[in-house]
Amino acid sequence: MPTKVQAYAARTAKGPVEPFSYDAPPLSAHEVEIAVSHCGICHSDIAMIDNDWQMTKYPLVPGHEVVGTVSAVGEDVEGLKPGQRVGLGWQSGSCGLCEFCRRGKEHLCANEQDTIVGRHGGWASSVQADARFVVPIPEALESANVGPMMCAGSTVWGPILHYGVTAGMRTAVIGIGGLGHLAVQFLAQSGCEVTAISSTHSKDEEARRFGASDFIATKGTDELSQSAGRFDFILSTVSADLNWGEYIKALRPEGTLVLCGIPESELKIAPFGIIQGEKSVKGGRATSPSDVVQMLAFAARTGVKPMVETFPLANVKVALDHVRAGKARYRVVLTA
Repeated sequence: MPTKVQAYAARTAKGPVEPFSYDAPPLSAHEVEIAVSHCGICHSDIAMIDNDWQMTKYPLVPGHEVVGTVSAVGEDVEGLKPGQRVGLGWQSGSCGLCEFCRRGKEHLCANEQDTIVGRHGGWASSVQADARFVVPIPEALESANVGPMMCAGSTVWGPILHYGVTAGMRTAVIGIGGLGHLAVQFLAQSGCEVTAISSTHSKDEEARRFGASDFIATKGTDELSQSAGRFDFILSTVSADLNWGEYIKALRPEGTLVLCGIPESELKIAPFGIIQGEKSVKGGRATSPSDVVQMLAFAARTGVKPMVETFPLANVKVALDHVRAGKARYRVVLTA
């Protein structure tokens, strides 16, 4: 008999999330089943519920910041066993054959399979995924903290790991929220000088507790313009349209601006500022399984962790309204 999965699903765009059950498909030889204990609420879940990206199939069970224990393994799975605590993020599969998969950059595979795109996610009793994308969790990390690391943490960790960030660099993080508060910690624990950037100084004290040594408020001040030529690396986690030219000016020669948040409009950047200083603008997204393993080991070693609020899965409607209202400080996690 197929396993009956108890879940919460959206049935229409912008519609409510309601109880939903479905029969789990047969487990393939290379897949594992995870009994979910914790799952985060990410803004990407909300975008999928609302069909903002025009790729949602309903009914949709959201949830791609999954933590739980392996409950079943396919016959060809190696390295994972029932009862093992694991995590699953945005990606659940890839072709395994292309140049990017072979280089350990499965997140760049043109045929990637995402955990909540065309399949059901982790706001449920269980979820299935390709075993290559299911990662063991170090004992030192609490399950509630690992959930947001699987997407929010992964999204900011990848650029820090791959874009040449080293100890001693002068770095900045735009937006002290779900992604930003983790980015500040990762950079500080990597030995960088970190400046937090937000519209006001309301999060100044909190950002310094995360590891920032300085703070810039952009609304009604000249603090950003006074920082011209200051930073080697700036990571943006916000979804708002900003004066990107000012941030290009804030970079030192050969500096990098990374966009992890998705601005509302197309970027408008004068090319001369990039060319003259040999500066670059790059993108950052949830990264590969091997990078996630490295990130979790780093977090276990250094104490990096998200600030979380937990809600029972049965109270998902309340939790979702809390996130939609912008009240989360800074990540919300559902518990089984």
